[in-house]
Amino acid sequence: MLEARLSEAAILKRLLDAIKELVADANFECNEEAITLQAMDNSHVALVAVRLDASGFKRYRCDRPMPLGVNLVSLTKVLKCAKDDDVVTLKAADDADILSLTYEARNSDRIAEYEMKLMDIDSDTLGIPDTDYDARVTMPSPEFARIVRDLSLLGESVRIEVSKEGVRFISDGEAANGNILLRQTDSAPSGLKKKGSSSKRDKDDDEEEDGEEEEDKEKEKDDDEEKEDGDEDEEGEPKKKVKKEKVKNEDGDVEMNGENDEDEGEEEFQPKEDNEAEDEDEEGSESGKKRKRAPAKKSKPSKKAKKGDDDGAPPEGVRIEMNQTVTLTFSLKYLVNFAKSTSLSNVVQLMMSNDVPLLVSYDFGQGFIRYYLAPKIGDD
Repeated sequence: MLEARLSEAAILKRLLDAIKELVADANFECNEEAITLQAMDNSHVALVAVRLDASGFKRYRCDRPMPLGVNLVSLTKVLKCAKDDDVVTLKAADDADILSLTYEARNSDRIAEYEMKLMDIDSDTLGIPDTDYDARVTMPSPEFARIVRDLSLLGESVRIEVSKEGVRFISDGEAANGNILLRQTDSAPSGLKKKGSSSKRDKDDDEEEDGEEEEDKEKEKDDDEEKEDGDEDEEGEPKKKVKKEKVKNEDGDVEMNGENDEDEGEEEFQPKEDNEAEDEDEEGSESGKKRKRAPAKKSKPSKKAKKGDDDGAPPEGVRIEMNQTVTLTFSLKYLVNFAKSTSLSNVVQLMMSNDVPLLVSYDFGQGFIRYYLAPKIGDD
């Protein structure tokens, strides 16, 4: 038995709107891990692959692998009866010929139930080989949609060239020609091409900070002891007083050195040091706590926020990773259909190698949708 509860009907709507013109009938393959779809268009030029992970559903149950053969146009009509924010539940019994869809409104008690007949569709799942692409372009999906839409007004084909200069889209029509160049943004190298090295550098910086932090901790221990010694100096112990002045000078050097301000700001880890100092002297631990500085605390969180932005934030511009120059020609009609997935993700990836199908990938929270398009060979 299959039972899949999705938080928003909009996800299914957008998926079907993107693929219904490429594929008429297809099997949704359901198993305990995900719901997947793989199908080719009638001309066998384009292939679409969809995956909806089980973890993205509010509730998901699939007792055994089962195919759901559906007509995508009919399923689109049934989904139009649901609002975008309705909760959708898909149900199908083992060996059933009916797919049940239930829509539950969020702000009312409305519950709508629909049933759709399933089909027996003979289709073989194609093994898509892992390919090391020579060029990968990451760009805003609305920009890609605009380019292919504009160039489709001029001609039927587009030539995509990826080089050190950037990524260029060229269309030669009978009455007019179009040429669009997108250069890599200045921030791109730190995000895509050097992401691994950047992470390594951050790791090295953290290790260096940890080493410097240990030195600061030792100095704080000495400083705590010196403050205790200062109380005893009133009774007359000159040697300890000299030691106190020495530590003060060292602290003064640390405070003047701007590079170590951030290391002194590691006060979120300081309670452990305070506890260790407390074993030696309670007064030393209290003085260590008083050394906390509000301005220094701001430096560490800001650095953590910066790392998070680099790792998780979507690219704001064009990013290119290239091993060699790639030039391929494709049908604009298919690319315009692929661009309908813009509503699912604000980022698109184009992966290319000479004489290899183009991969257009959109990743979203629920899963992904990927298109493979064979290049045109010879004259347009």
